[in-house]
Amino acid sequence: MVEGKRSPLHARHESLGAKFSEFGGWSMPLEYPTGVVKEHTAVREAVGIFDVSHLGKVMVSGPGAADYVNATLTNDLRKIGPGRAQYTLCCDAETGGIVDDLIAYLHTEERVLLVPNAANSAEVAARLAAEAPEGVKISNLHDDYVVLAVQGTKSDEVLAAVGLPAGHDYMSFVEAHLPGADESVGIVVCRTGYTGERGYELIAANSVALELWDALMAAGAEFGLVPCGLGARDTLRTEMGYPLHGQDISIEVTPNQARLGWAVGWNKDHFWGRDALLAEKEAGPERVLRGIIATGRGIPRPHMSVSLTQDLMVGEVTSGTFSPTLRKGVGLALVSAQVAPDAEVGVDVRGRREIFQIVKPPFVEPSTSES
Repeated sequence: MVEGKRSPLHARHESLGAKFSEFGGWSMPLEYPTGVVKEHTAVREAVGIFDVSHLGKVMVSGPGAADYVNATLTNDLRKIGPGRAQYTLCCDAETGGIVDDLIAYLHTEERVLLVPNAANSAEVAARLAAEAPEGVKISNLHDDYVVLAVQGTKSDEVLAAVGLPAGHDYMSFVEAHLPGADESVGIVVCRTGYTGERGYELIAANSVALELWDALMAAGAEFGLVPCGLGARDTLRTEMGYPLHGQDISIEVTPNQARLGWAVGWNKDHFWGRDALLAEKEAGPERVLRGIIATGRGIPRPHMSVSLTQDLMVGEVTSGTFSPTLRKGVGLALVSAQVAPDAEVGVDVRGRREIFQIVKPPFVEPSTSES
């Protein structure tokens, strides 16, 4: 039996025959009897629903909350306004290594919700609390809310069918409530996701979790909605080249190395790790995160070595999988910055040197653009 914290929807997943796996200290659905490939395909072609309640929820509130977030996390919060979300990074103040990547939801100048990864939620909250100015409160709400991701070309139709707002811009959010449920319990409907497809992430109090899940499952039936686990979430994000903390990015990897400089407000006066990152940017990182795609039948997996020639090792695979869309192996690898962005490299797949092409993700074009 898989141990760990459980989502309020755990019994629903059990009733659907889910196979569970430990992830970030939580017992979460890995896949359902439909299988990863069918779940993956449902998102690319119709719509899928994921329980991602293991994601963290950290509220920064009080006078100056938005200013404080902007002075600590990498991206420039001043590029967005209330009702918008932004991908950003929490970096180590000294080294610039990535403590976590997260989404910041700007409600007001005095209220910013941060959604970090499960395993890093407490660390992000602790670092923010340690330096918070007087009047700014850091609340770790990790266990108080569910997060459901409705992802795919038919996601708008599913939300509309249950009476929730849909159709708003990418990286924006709307506060609503579920018709028929307690109107005092709000649901944040975010046009965000981790699949590359059009989709939404719904953040709601645990008290409405069951009602929300049941309503979405019932309404989604006519649109081909399929419950999906973390296995499909991983293949979908890998096809898009989205990094996963703990594999592709970590405290040992900087935004420059991960090619995430677009999520750094370089012109800001202050954010954690600024001096180290500016120095590395000027000098040029020694290694970079690249996409790799098989020219043959090899399937890359994390920690497999990457070589430029038979004897010249240049890095290692950080994420790798069989792409259900392309029917071939794809992945991400941290390799020497000297390796050309279109080079052919070898990956040691169980003792065989399989040839891969270095490419720029995404590996597939989503059916419905997020932009």
